[in-house]
Amino acid sequence: MVVRETCVATWDVLHPAVMAQPQKEDWLQIADLFFQSCNFPNCVGAIDGKHIRVKKPIRSGSQFFNYKKYFSFVLFAVCDANYCFRYIDVGSYGSSSDSAVLGHSAFGQMLNNNELDLPGNTTLPGTTYPAMPFVFVGDEAFALGEHLMRPYSSRGLSIARRVFNYRLTRARRVVECAFGILANKWLFLYSPIHLKLETTISAVKAACALYNFVRVWDGFNFEDSLSHSLESPNPSGVRGTRHGASVRDHFTAYILSPHGALPWQLEAI
Repeated sequence: MVVRETCVATWDVLHPAVMAQPQKEDWLQIADLFFQSCNFPNCVGAIDGKHIRVKKPIRSGSQFFNYKKYFSFVLFAVCDANYCFRYIDVGSYGSSSDSAVLGHSAFGQMLNNNELDLPGNTTLPGTTYPAMPFVFVGDEAFALGEHLMRPYSSRGLSIARRVFNYRLTRARRVVECAFGILANKWLFLYSPIHLKLETTISAVKAACALYNFVRVWDGFNFEDSLSHSLESPNPSGVRGTRHGASVRDHFTAYILSPHGALPWQLEAI
């Protein structure tokens, strides 16, 4: 009871202060930092999901039994380039894919309904045309869309597409690092959590809020954050939109242009 009430209170108090929904000016600041640190333009967040191991919830059937053959629920997160969580969704079935978790989350619904207060389309640095949308970056498990970029399929890639995948990965890795920092700080995430499901969800939400709170005090240790044992949800791919593919092609062209290219990107692929 003490654990549950403490975790609920921690989340209720800290959440509005450390994980408030960004406004238009906040998104612009996030995009500036992504461009400075990860060299990906118009990026406002990196998204991913991880399994949190639990004991089998009562009367849950196989809903929490994931493709890795253990019981879990999903921690879905959106991170900025400072490795802080801007949004989390906790408690989706372990059998769900990343794309399904995103679609059922409040964040995914706001993204689909254009309710995130994202800035309007703008030209990329050094260019005058075309105006490009602000986007989130994720892995192959997510559906390509106007505001959601994923890598090209890994089969038969041209040099341009390989460079795009490399540049996107540099931005997307911040959410992987954030999960690593979180798990290394709160070690209970490394093993099955033997609490009631509701209490476990509250504990994970509290850990994420505390993570953001102490982030500014602890700083960032890059080496410690690269490895963790949190598994990703089912990586089954989903189709994207034609407009999303067009947006991705425009980003690819920019990344290969004199205005957007990095001196080392061809060597990195």
